[in-house]
Amino acid sequence: MAKPVWADGAAYEAYVGRWSRLVAHDFLRRLALPPGLRWLDVGCGTGVLTAAVLAEADPARVTGVDPAAGFLAHARDRVDDPRAAFGIGDARALPVADARVDVVVSGLALNFVPDPARAVAEFARVLRPGGVAAAYVWDYADGMAMMRHFWAAAEALDPAVAELSEGRRFPLCRPEALRALWTDAGFAAVAVEPVVVPTVFADVDAYWAPFLGGQGAAPAYVASLAEPDRAALRDLLVTRLPVEADGSVRLTARAWAVRGTAPS
Repeated sequence: MAKPVWADGAAYEAYVGRWSRLVAHDFLRRLALPPGLRWLDVGCGTGVLTAAVLAEADPARVTGVDPAAGFLAHARDRVDDPRAAFGIGDARALPVADARVDVVVSGLALNFVPDPARAVAEFARVLRPGGVAAAYVWDYADGMAMMRHFWAAAEALDPAVAELSEGRRFPLCRPEALRALWTDAGFAAVAVEPVVVPTVFADVDAYWAPFLGGQGAAPAYVASLAEPDRAALRDLLVTRLPVEADGSVRLTARAWAVRGTAPS
């Protein structure tokens, strides 16, 4: 039986969680917010961004909410700071009263919310006047190289796969869409900028192994394939990946980060 796509925190960490951690640190450095604030991490997943907030932003408190119980269990196991708390929550109906937090952040989650405009309106509702809402999403359409190579190979073997690619499914992976989402929610001083991090794999096997974990769209697609088709996809990827002389695969991942300020 295939595992649920958002359940295995360890498999998700091996797939993209570790790269999200690099983006989270750069994202927080650019926010440059003062210590002692109340943070809300929406779509906190395995706790990557929450942990980064605790390590770098010195919050008074940070609460992570996510609809995936399996990911929350992983977060609770990994983050034991008494300033942190995790709970089940839907981005479209946050379990937080009006104007209760200073900062709302969201890492790699908004693409998966069925109504992102409603979610960002919720960000505005729970923020105090002058508070900051900020988020980042992968640039699936172009800048997330590990996934771009994967879907290009999959589509070469089966053109129907094109509709499964995150770059086609998620319009929020572009800066214009993110800017409009924040502006339409009433945020001021809206800014969007890229965050680029290296994604280096020791060899082709290290690149391929995370796609076998079943967590995320591409791994779920791999899990759906019969073994001969899975092997054919891997073999084609081997011929297409930019393998260095030492056998490593050196790629980059780009995310788009957006921020805005709640009206006073």
